[in-house]
This record gives sequence, C-alpha cells and structure tokens, in this order.
Amino acid sequence: MSNKIMRRLASFFLVVVPVFAQAPLFWVHASDPQFGMFTNNKDFRQETANWEFVVANVNRLRPAFLVVTGDLTNQEGNADQIAEYQRISKKLDPAIKLHSVPGNHDVANDPTPETLAAYRKAYGPDYYSFREGSLYGIVLDSSLFKAPAKVTAEAAKQELWLEVELKKAQVAGAIPVVFQHISFFLEKADEPDQYFNIPMETRRRVLALLKRYGVHYVFAGHYHRNSFGKDGELEMVTSGPAGKSLGPEGSGIRLGELKGTVVNHAYYSLGAIPNEYPIPPVKP
Repeated sequence: MSNKIMRRLASFFLVVVPVFAQAPLFWVHASDPQFGMFTNNKDFRQETANWEFVVANVNRLRPAFLVVTGDLTNQEGNADQIAEYQRISKKLDPAIKLHSVPGNHDVANDPTPETLAAYRKAYGPDYYSFREGSLYGIVLDSSLFKAPAKVTAEAAKQELWLEVELKKAQVAGAIPVVFQHISFFLEKADEPDQYFNIPMETRRRVLALLKRYGVHYVFAGHYHRNSFGKDGELEMVTSGPAGKSLGPEGSGIRLGELKGTVVNHAYYSLGAIPNEYPIPPVKP
C-alpha cells in the first residue's frame, strides 16, 4: 500500500470515525428564566424558586453542559435580577459548563453599544463558540439580527465571525449546533415577520449561510412556548421557558443528546423532569 493511500486512511480514521464512535453527548437547554417577569419587576421570588429547581435537577442529571438561551432577566441592566440569576447559577456543579446566551431583555429590544457593553461586563461575550466532544456549539446574539439599527458594525462583525466559525467546525469534522434567543422562524421559514422571529431579509441570508455549512439544528427560546419548524434539513427548535410560561406545556427544560450526527431532544415541564437521563429522549 502506498504512503499516499495510508495517509488518506489515517486521516479518515482520525477525523471521521470519532464523530460516530464517541458516546452520546447529553446536555440541558433552558430558556427565559427571566427574573422579574412574573410580577413585572416587583420581585423575583417565583423565578428564584424555578431556577433553584432547574439547577438542582441539572446537578442531579449531570449533563456535559447547561445552555440558557436568553432573557436571563426581565429588565435590562437590573443589578438585583442579574445578581440573583448569577447567585443561583453558581450552584451548578463545576463539572457542568454553563453557557449563557443574550436575549432582548438582556441587551434591550433595540440594543446599543452601551447595552452590549453592559451585558458583556456582567456575563461575558454575547456571541462565542465552544466545543464539547463532537459538538461545535455556536452562541449567537439574535438581537443583532432582530434590531441592528443602532449597532450595525457589531451586527456585521457577528455575521463575519459566524462564517469563520462555521468553517472551523467543518474543518474539524464537528457537528455545528446553534443556540440563540429569538428563533429565525417558529414553524415555516417563509412565515411573516413578527415579534417572535427574525426579519425576513436577515432570516433568509443567515439561514442560507447556516445551510451552506451543514447546520441542521438551531435551538432558541423567547416564545415562552414550544414550537418546531423545518427549512430543508435545518430544524428550528423553539423551547418553552424555565420562567413564566405562556403555553400549555408550563415552565420546563429541554434535554438534548447528540448521538453520532443526530440530535434527539425533548421538553419536560418542571414537574415531569425524568429521574435520570433517558437514552434517547423522545421528540415532542
């Protein structure tokens, strides 16, 4: 066998095989703890109870990571609400990584350089990537897609960065999974613009980019209810809230599992969280 063929075989086993051979990767997706929403910022006692319960259950289930897709608090810049989210989140087992994602209530409905700076000071970057096993997590600031008028430079910077990260995932042979607050769409990629989705012009452009690099899964929140849609092979999963629910499913969390190249996931209300990690979760 020639050296050239041997090198190709070695490359195959080093890059391709691990994606399929690795054990399933389990994580928890929560959204919208939104401290202050239940009482319109008068207090956050119910949010405290809910988030304490979520963190305790995540510690019990022991996923690789917990990702929280935005609206960490109800009032942008509210120091008490931010402190309470962070106080409880620090109870997470250090072995379980926390990935916080900005929502419109965290950076304002019309973000400005000042609100972005305040978010970054409190939580860290508003868009970033992380690697966990064969999963290449891409966290996006969806408010830069939804309302970029006052932060056009930042919005453009994020889109350029996104393509770079997608290329990195592709070169690494990893599975790209996107996490953001506002869904690109709730049910159909061509649905009309509304409060709960990304405007059509931006939606089409970014979805085309994601599909070009083989993204099949986007997870979001914001809707305070569950919704599911597809655009070709791309699944848009909108998850209900850990905080105040506006739908029949109630407050809850979503369990996710990357098995090979496929993501299984299911939403559980806070009163129905399984006693142990199910393999695999059943989609709703």
